[in-house]
Amino acid sequence: MKNIIKTFGSLCLWAVATIQVSAQTTTSAYQQYEPECLGVELDGSQTLRVWGVGRNKKDAVEQAKKDAVRAVVFKGIRNGISGCNTKPVLMEVNAEEKYEDYFNVFFMDGGEYLKYISMKDEKRVNLFKKDKEKEKSQHFVKYGITVRVLRSELKKRFENDNIIPSK
Repeated sequence: MKNIIKTFGSLCLWAVATIQVSAQTTTSAYQQYEPECLGVELDGSQTLRVWGVGRNKKDAVEQAKKDAVRAVVFKGIRNGISGCNTKPVLMEVNAEEKYEDYFNVFFMDGGEYLKYISMKDEKRVNLFKKDKEKEKSQHFVKYGITVRVLRSELKKRFENDNIIPSK
């Protein structure tokens, strides 16, 4: 009887240890990568390295483009080389929520945001060896792209659309 209890106790300990280890296991596909600055052009545009997640490559690249514009508009760029404008285009607190209808249309698939990015700087750049161009999981893929965000044109657009006051 004691052997059965010891065996059962050992199995329970093994099960708990296995569950804890599997709960701690993460894959790089779930990591969040912040956009990082690769350079600033003379026209004020910013070249960024961004990652997007999607069901396939097309969806992931589309999401990366949206994330690049969103970062420049709402958050600013803090990672990468110095020289990128760390201030967002829209300094207003909760601007995305305040102008929700406007930005839902602006960022829809194939939307207006595409006018404010350029893929001219598209190149395979790995600043750190840990970065990869593509990561896969069971249900989605993650792609890294290099994109130029036309910051000054975005600012003009928002001034014309009365999102920010014109000077």
